[in-house]
Parts: sequence; C-alpha cells; structure tokens
Amino acid sequence: MSTTTIRIEDDLKARVAAAAERAGTTAHAFMLDAIAQTVEQVEFDAEFQRVAGERWAKVLSTGKTVPWDDAKAYLEARVRGERPRKPLPRMHRR
Repeated sequence: MSTTTIRIEDDLKARVAAAAERAGTTAHAFMLDAIAQTVEQVEFDAEFQRVAGERWAKVLSTGKTVPWDDAKAYLEARVRGERPRKPLPRMHRR
C-alpha cells in the first residue's frame, strides 16, 4: 500500500473530522471512503456514456427506435408483474 499526502484547507479538515465522528469512523477512513465512492461514480458514469454512445450509434446506423410511450407502457407492465411483448422498433423520423 502506498502513501499519498494531500493538502486541504483547515476548515475542510475540521468538517471532515466532524463528519467522520458523526459517521462513527476516523477521518482517514472517511476520506478513503469518499475517494472510493467518487472513483466508483466516475467509472460508472464512463461506462454509462460508453453504452449510451454505442446505442446512439446503433440508432443512427439503423434508424430504428422504440417510441417512448411504447417503452414506458412495456416497462410499467413489467413492474406490475405482467409479461408484455417487447415493443417493436420503428424508423426514426429526423
């Protein structure tokens, strides 16, 4: 395990210490958790953008999309425990 030094303003350091105490942990553990959560969020966002880009490229190449009303009705039926047919894609109007 390596060591990294960070410089933070005194007021932020005090806020971290207070928040860590409220959370029942050390300031060190609190900061590690905050860093880990931020890294996970950035990785999640990057994967989301990658998948969205692939799906948008597919829409552009095929021209096919599922209208929102059809997709929403399908998802609502699934939530109710029903087994509806998947909505059919249609040609996107530009």
